[in-house]
Amino acid sequence: MFTGIVTDIGEIVGFTPTAQGQLHRLRIACRYDQTTIADGASIACNGVCLTVVASGVASGRTWFDVDAAAETLALTTAKHWKIGTKLNLERALKIGDELGGHIVAGHADGIATLLSREDLADMARFELATTRELARFIATKGSITLDGVSLTINTVKDVTFSVLIIPHTLTVTTIGAWKAGAEVNIEVDLMARYAARLTEMK
Repeated sequence: MFTGIVTDIGEIVGFTPTAQGQLHRLRIACRYDQTTIADGASIACNGVCLTVVASGVASGRTWFDVDAAAETLALTTAKHWKIGTKLNLERALKIGDELGGHIVAGHADGIATLLSREDLADMARFELATTRELARFIATKGSITLDGVSLTINTVKDVTFSVLIIPHTLTVTTIGAWKAGAEVNIEVDLMARYAARLTEMK
């Protein structure tokens, strides 16, 4: 379980396709203390919960290895990741941690496409589109996770929606580098999903 509050930006420094390309072993460099990363730990990488299978230190920099399996490669932007790709990272939530964003499972539901970026005086506005299936869970002032970042939805129209990003978030996440045409991982709010299910069962 996560909160959508990014705690580091990692970089893919190793990439090994295995199982006829159905599994990718990724080595991600980060600033976390390696002694706190246990094998089997969960780390959200651009909103995708991945399991640490090894970790270490090289050239004074911490690294950890994860495997991206076939379903992850099919449903998320992980299929586009390569050496040099920057990733928003978040460690799994611990009891007693501050819940600064919203409850995030780290199970990306699909992909949203960035339609436009508007740089304003003190923030940036992004308009995105997703599938009709996911759009039904998106509501104005609701929560959404994009590439692992907990955000508040600004406007919604059919399958498109917008978010406003403050300078701090632009600085400490990969959002600052987003450009029109980019694809990002999307996880809809769990509460919205359960509310929709309850409505369907009536």
